[in-house]
Amino acid sequence: MFSGIVEEVGTVTSYDRQRMTVRAATVLDDLKISDSISVAGVCLTVVEISDQTFTVETVPETVQRSNFGSLGEGDGVNLERALALGDRIGGHMVQGHVDDVATLAESTEDGNSVRLRFECSQETLRYIVEKGFITIDGTSLTITAVQADGFEVAIIPFTLENTTLKEREPGDEVNIEVDVTAKYVERMVQPHIDSAQSRSGLS
Repeated sequence: MFSGIVEEVGTVTSYDRQRMTVRAATVLDDLKISDSISVAGVCLTVVEISDQTFTVETVPETVQRSNFGSLGEGDGVNLERALALGDRIGGHMVQGHVDDVATLAESTEDGNSVRLRFECSQETLRYIVEKGFITIDGTSLTITAVQADGFEVAIIPFTLENTTLKEREPGDEVNIEVDVTAKYVERMVQPHIDSAQSRSGLS
């Protein structure tokens, strides 16, 4: 489990769609083999560690569900170690289970912030609400607006400077994870909705 508060931006040194090695500093402090780590919002397991890098393994499901298909040597990735019991949660509860890949449609300066508008599938959009949480490439953000084809977030200068969001341009794909609470609520109420629709159809 993570909080969506990025600790540092690492650099991919090699990636063959099965093993990824990332150069980092801060997250290596107490990282151990078998630990979970969020890489661009994806929860992965550390399999190797050196003085300046760590290595994780990815499977086809990971590549298909994320933007890892276009990730390569030299690319920056947001990093966060798994939460420890008793840690403050500065963002929100993040699983590191990517739901979809969204596309940056527009970037607009707004005072001292930057507004980013993303387009995503209707299947994912159903779980997104204004003022709700969303994770973009592992960064916990608040949704400022929802449109028919996507959503917006506002980025403060600190977040922009200390994550890979500063490198994103229109057309770039990002990993997104919606607030899992919405999924649980849907799952719980769906039988009642189905039952009501069934009764309506019989009347």
